[in-house]
Amino acid sequence: MAVTVKIPPQLAAATGGDRAPSVDGQTVGEVLGALYAEHTELKDRVADEDGTLRRFVNVFLDGEDIRFLDGLETQVPEGAELQILPAVAGG
Repeated sequence: MAVTVKIPPQLAAATGGDRAPSVDGQTVGEVLGALYAEHTELKDRVADEDGTLRRFVNVFLDGEDIRFLDGLETQVPEGAELQILPAVAGG
C-alpha cells in the first residue's frame, strides 16, 4: 500500500530533493525501511544502527506522534501520510 512520506527541507538532500516520496509498507517500520532502501543516506540521519529512531527525530502518522501509538509497529492505513520532523534547538 502506498504511503506518502513528508520530508523536511533539512533532510531533502538525503532523498535527492524529493520532499514527498511514496513508498509501500503496512507498518511505520516497513514504510521507513522501504524509504531507507531507496535513500540510504536518510537512514543515517534518522535512525540508529539497529533501526530505532534517533531520539531527536519525531515521526507523525496523519498528525499523531507514533511514540504515543505503537511506535515503529504502528499500522499504516492505505493513503496515509507519514511526516518526519527532526527536533529543532537553538538559543
